[in-house]
Amino acid sequence: MISEKVIIAGFGGQGVMLMGQLLSYTATAKELNTLWFPSYGPETRGGTANCSVTISETDVNSPVISTPDSIIIMNKPSLDKFQPKLRKDGHLFLNTSLVKDVKLRNDLNIYKIPANDIAMELGNLKVANMVMLGAYLEVTKVFDPESVLEVLKKKFTGSKATLIEINKKALEAGKQAVL
Repeated sequence: MISEKVIIAGFGGQGVMLMGQLLSYTATAKELNTLWFPSYGPETRGGTANCSVTISETDVNSPVISTPDSIIIMNKPSLDKFQPKLRKDGHLFLNTSLVKDVKLRNDLNIYKIPANDIAMELGNLKVANMVMLGAYLEVTKVFDPESVLEVLKKKFTGSKATLIEINKKALEAGKQAVL
């Protein structure tokens, strides 16, 4: 039975909301119940941003996730805020390009992904979010990357369609980072 509650957090401009939307839209495409709940800081780009996504075969009654199954952390302020909320044995996906020398709980499954570094190797820093999403998909198996890519193709049309290939490479690189 599919039941996943994830919080994705970082600075505005890191693609946090896109990751959440892709998960939620993929859930809808697979006829699952889902809820995507965005939260922005005072600024959009550069301020804090996070979203909660619930994916379930049963009804979703609230957008609030008090104890997530997984968290995807793009920066240190987000780690400080959300690590305490993560359930015991939950999945912590950490962008180690930006989060270094931090104290991590010892009761979690921790995946350290240098997402910004990998994105730069691919040639576009803006795909660091897709690197993290690829790692998340590989570990949780909530969806296969191809399903997410199909949703991305519907979202990225016109001039953005040229970004599909690098996003596909970023999803694969994220997968490889946790194998």
